[in-house]
Amino acid sequence: MNVNGLIQPLETQVVEQMSVQIYADRNQMGRAAAAAVGDRLRQLLQDPEHQVRMIFAAAPSQNELYDGLVQEKDIDWSRVCAFHMDEYIGLPDEAPQRFGQYLTERLFSRIQPGRVELLNGLGDAKQECQRYGELLRAAPIDIICLGIGENGHIAFNDPPVADFNDPLLVKKVKLDEACRHQQVNDGCFARLDDVPEQALTLTVPALMAGKRLFAIVPGALKRQALKAALHDPISTACPATILRTHPGITMFTDREAFGL
Repeated sequence: MNVNGLIQPLETQVVEQMSVQIYADRNQMGRAAAAAVGDRLRQLLQDPEHQVRMIFAAAPSQNELYDGLVQEKDIDWSRVCAFHMDEYIGLPDEAPQRFGQYLTERLFSRIQPGRVELLNGLGDAKQECQRYGELLRAAPIDIICLGIGENGHIAFNDPPVADFNDPLLVKKVKLDEACRHQQVNDGCFARLDDVPEQALTLTVPALMAGKRLFAIVPGALKRQALKAALHDPISTACPATILRTHPGITMFTDREAFGL
């Protein structure tokens, strides 16, 4: 249902500090999320001196959000500095599965941010984590668009490696097998053996430091992870549970994921 041109959720719930909006399908979810992110961007850009700093997830779950953001009006993308939150280690530059490649094709080439900072999964991982961490530390992050993995991860903070008090902003991790299976389920890789075993990721504290978080979680494959994120005890057994404690988070999901 549309009211004043805005797509209305089927239902809205509040779980601790998180507003959860449930939409009829992922297309409506994506359009509503894009409208919300667009509104926040326009508010921030009213300050002519402000450069917005944003972090984007790279996953099929974000497709509808990014298609919607491309359609948002009156946003000066030249004043946006864009980061992304994780990258495989070892994939060649031309590999279509690289998250930087996904974001460039799906979003950055279409909106032309003034500055794009991509993680480099080739070369010395320790040096890259330090370099990217310094970029993130330079100024506050205004907006983060993220998803939740089938194992409850946020970015590549899988349950075995997630640390809610991580001293680092970016780190090298070994990917959980459930996480690697999701990459096959998403159609990104043909076989499990093709999925890299290691990656670079922003840590949980790096994500929780964002001022406004928009979580986009569609589809039946995310139902168990979403249920755990909303209702399980807050712990690294389901890293996404920590999102409930963020004072500025809105979650957008659909009927299939939420289970209405």
